[in-house]
Amino acid sequence: MTAPVLLVIAHGSRDPRHAATVHALTARVRSLRPGLRVETGFLDFNAPSVPRILERLAAGSTGDVIALPLLLTRAFHAKSDIPTVLHEARTRLPRLRVRQAEVLGPSPLLNSALERRLHEAGIRPGDRSSTGLVLASAGSTDPEAIAVIAEIARELRHTGWCSVRPAFASATSPAGFPRTEDAVRALRDEGVRRVAVAPYVIAPGRLPDRIAAGAAGADVLADVLGPAPELARLLLARYDEARRPAVRPAALTG
Repeated sequence: MTAPVLLVIAHGSRDPRHAATVHALTARVRSLRPGLRVETGFLDFNAPSVPRILERLAAGSTGDVIALPLLLTRAFHAKSDIPTVLHEARTRLPRLRVRQAEVLGPSPLLNSALERRLHEAGIRPGDRSSTGLVLASAGSTDPEAIAVIAEIARELRHTGWCSVRPAFASATSPAGFPRTEDAVRALRDEGVRRVAVAPYVIAPGRLPDRIAAGAAGADVLADVLGPAPELARLLLARYDEARRPAVRPAALTG
């Protein structure tokens, strides 16, 4: 049987670095699994749009598609935008079988990608005990997404950092979650000697730039996750999970 097409769904951005980073990531996915057809669609700003690329797939010989949201948490886009777009496509293109994969996070592979970027920025394992870490995400008002970011920060605290604080870049961040600059300042006020900021975002854009601006008072700013090899492996893991048939409970017998 022909493997389903992997359709990576990215948000899109007016910033050209965003699409370039997404394409670099999907290129790495292709290199890890030669022969797998990997396509990229965008919800906004960039082409091709998700509806257009699904139309193109339907016009060809494709019958099976796994749509993978390029998202780190299950928030509005994963729960509303993408399901709506995919539902409309299924209605218009009945010959296509489209399944939505899970979002990327949380995952140990994402934590490993964060560590890679921090290492590339100059953090060594022996630095952790004297370094405070700001886990800077784009931000969300969705309770599930907020809980995931808070839990990741708690997990990171057990890996040797002297302190870890979550922070949001978005102006709509919930009360109690500081901006990046506020989290950096709070660590300084605690007496932390060295502060590192790790953007928990995939690609450059407006909010990652806001994180970078807020990190001006930090000693180290890691890069976005981008086409990290761990991220490419995670995309394939989510694809494989979506391919597996759902496990149905055994029928009850009298």
